[in-house]
Amino acid sequence: MPTSMLQHGLATDPTADRPGPPLWLLAELTYRCPLHCAFCFNPVDFARQTDELDTQGWIRTLQQARALGSVQCGFSGGEPMLRKDLETLVGEAHSLGYYTNLLTTGVGLNETRAKALKDCGLDHIQLSFQDSTREMNDFLSNTRTFDLKNNVAALIKDHDWPMVLNCVVHRMNIDHVDKIIEMALELGAETLELANTQYYSWAVVNRDHLLPSQAQLTEAERVTNEYRERYGDQLRIIFVVPDYYENRPKKCMNGWGNVFLTIAPDGTALPCHTARMLPGAAFPNVADHSIEDIWYGSEGFNRYRGKNWMKEPCRSCSEADDDLGGCRCQAFMLTGDPAGTDPVCDKSPNRPIVDEAIAKAQSSKTGLMTEQPLIFRDPKESIRLTE
Repeated sequence: MPTSMLQHGLATDPTADRPGPPLWLLAELTYRCPLHCAFCFNPVDFARQTDELDTQGWIRTLQQARALGSVQCGFSGGEPMLRKDLETLVGEAHSLGYYTNLLTTGVGLNETRAKALKDCGLDHIQLSFQDSTREMNDFLSNTRTFDLKNNVAALIKDHDWPMVLNCVVHRMNIDHVDKIIEMALELGAETLELANTQYYSWAVVNRDHLLPSQAQLTEAERVTNEYRERYGDQLRIIFVVPDYYENRPKKCMNGWGNVFLTIAPDGTALPCHTARMLPGAAFPNVADHSIEDIWYGSEGFNRYRGKNWMKEPCRSCSEADDDLGGCRCQAFMLTGDPAGTDPVCDKSPNRPIVDEAIAKAQSSKTGLMTEQPLIFRDPKESIRLTE
């Protein structure tokens, strides 16, 4: 049995309310991926993180999280289809009673594996596109995958899975929102998520190329609302505004260590998929500790729970319960202080950092004004950027 971290006194906020269980489990099975997207949310140093939990390690994790109260499991990556044991893991999750979701680029999802995943009980597939045309989709992923993705979309329909498409939106494709929506309609999607890039990991590296202007964002929202009115319940369109254009931050993962539990490919347990960047926080591995001990007793998961950790102006803010100080990773990336106010908040003394980035994005030549070219997610670039 793993040693209980509670016995070693690692919980850091005894006055905070005990959280509920981790309802949403994100199983990041691998950082391997055939695509090279310039906005990828995998860590910039992913090439230095090559260890992966084996099948039994993942099964044990699924069992423990379900016993603790997790009800939804997302299989993600990288590209989860690269795991040969994916069907085994999906089958185990289904037998345990999870609602299962596969987040995929489509690479590797052929008829044989689609049938196997259906037989295993997979409930849901979210398929990503990078744009609505072969030229832009393949440029933004630095791969030739547009035709493959269309074939996978047909497979999803053939096997009666909900048709859910995801397209990460940014400066280089936001003007094509109408065409992306038309593509979703043509493919028979029930849901389309237009997820504006949030600036973490590779998106931070490429921010000057990716952050849209206010005019682009306003027009994209207008177009999206037109299609919502025109098609009603036929296509549910979710439009996620980039944090930088908000005046108040979002709750960090709906509250740090409150709902979401991410397990990285090597078994490290995280409150969110980018939390490992934060200095000073210790995040345990499921190979060494139980999910229960990790969730309730680890220093890392307790560090930013509740409000006792907050500094001013968050500590005395009347809106502290609404946003819990915002994103810890964003605060650290932009200010160097993971316990500081998320600079997205206009009450933050560091809001000028965000305003400066926004001001720069208003130029139609922003991507051309930087000395740094667009950097695609690539193992060689990962090594170079983290030397």
